[in-house]
Amino acid sequence: MKIDTIDLYGKSLFTKVSIDRTIQMPTPMPEDEAGFVYVLKGRCINHSEIEQLDIQANQAVLAKSGNSIFKTVPHNHSDEYEAVSIRFHKDILSKLYSSQSTPFYEQNKSPLKSNSVLLDKNPLIDTYAQSILPYFTNKELLTEEILTFKIKELITLLLSSDHSSEIVAIMSNLFEKKTFEFREVIHSHILSAISINELAQLTYMSLSSFKKEFKRVFNSTPQKYILDKRIERAAESLQKSTDTISNIAYACQFQTLAHMSRVFKSKYGISPSEYRKNFSDK
Repeated sequence: MKIDTIDLYGKSLFTKVSIDRTIQMPTPMPEDEAGFVYVLKGRCINHSEIEQLDIQANQAVLAKSGNSIFKTVPHNHSDEYEAVSIRFHKDILSKLYSSQSTPFYEQNKSPLKSNSVLLDKNPLIDTYAQSILPYFTNKELLTEEILTFKIKELITLLLSSDHSSEIVAIMSNLFEKKTFEFREVIHSHILSAISINELAQLTYMSLSSFKKEFKRVFNSTPQKYILDKRIERAAESLQKSTDTISNIAYACQFQTLAHMSRVFKSKYGISPSEYRKNFSDK
């Protein structure tokens, strides 16, 4: 993994990351920071408290303070991943807009539902991301004026994008941490490819504390509860979806159809195919 950074006022502003293997790591965002990440090559999945974002080349994500887990995913038979990120620091933004009103610190009437927003391919943001790349090989030419201009340029582009309402919601609460209830985090990741240990990280708990809290809230172990919910989701899909049983099994995070079939028959007394047939006959 190769990481290159450009600083402003002693803090990391631009970062370029190149990864040639599959990795996974926690990526918490401090309360006085937010970030914009644009994927140049490859694909990654980012698990936040209540979301799973699948981010591919030419897509981007804006994330405010919060907890998350980052994973690269092999794409087109390659582990290569490359991205550029821009950090928003509370004190730097306050300095940049000290003599003018900020374009995003407005009263936000709708409640903030998420800590991040995924942005689809946008030609202007694509061009912006590409314009940053030469800076990493020409750092001696950079000035404070250039860097501050590039921050303001990005903010303007984000606020004028198709996702402007979501951007405004996040930017207006950029440095106010959005917290989520324990039950909400768990239910949001029932169908996520995420481990119990990673769920504990997303709830800011040690594994032992997480298991105790899980038992208190759900009166069950994490493994048993999540497996039960996944098989319930599979049953719902068998009733409503025309997708193959194998695809439903994988979508519900079962590694094999045989595993789902065993769990399904244990809970419902019949096979998934028999269950589906009962509903198709009605």
